[in-house]
Amino acid sequence: MEKNPSSSRIDRKFIESNRRKEMKNLHHKLNSILPHQTSKEAISRPDRLEEATTYIKKLQINLEKMKEKKKLLLEEIQRQKKLMLKSPKIEIQQIGLILEVVLITGLNSQFLLNETIRILNEEGVDIVNASYKVNADSVFHSIHCQVQEFGNESARVYERLKKSMHDYQPNACL
Repeated sequence: MEKNPSSSRIDRKFIESNRRKEMKNLHHKLNSILPHQTSKEAISRPDRLEEATTYIKKLQINLEKMKEKKKLLLEEIQRQKKLMLKSPKIEIQQIGLILEVVLITGLNSQFLLNETIRILNEEGVDIVNASYKVNADSVFHSIHCQVQEFGNESARVYERLKKSMHDYQPNACL
């Protein structure tokens, strides 16, 4: 059975009409998601497609920049957490009337040094010398003190300092 030539022509016209409608709908969708033009003049479809391509490339570049910024910020947060969560350590030695307190903290634990000095003052210990040294992500504080009388001040001071450090919660800042 042979097809009617006019029937195939009608089919092609119908197919082409549907294709044009589909292309028009797709262009309309594209225009709806692109930034609106400030000028009132009409822009040809090829120019609008070129603008869309440029806009998408710009969005991709911005996305890459944001991903890199996010990565850097997350790395910084992790670094800060490591510094903040570094557990402080304390060592006390008493030789006669000399008391040496060594405090090892993270870089952001200035509060602990202040608290240590406050406790030493409350215990009646005279601070003779205090120094510190920064090494990587730690700070080594050395405090040389003199006690008023022979005794076991180091045990009492150690217990108070240990309790103070136990109460100190560095992650409360985050």
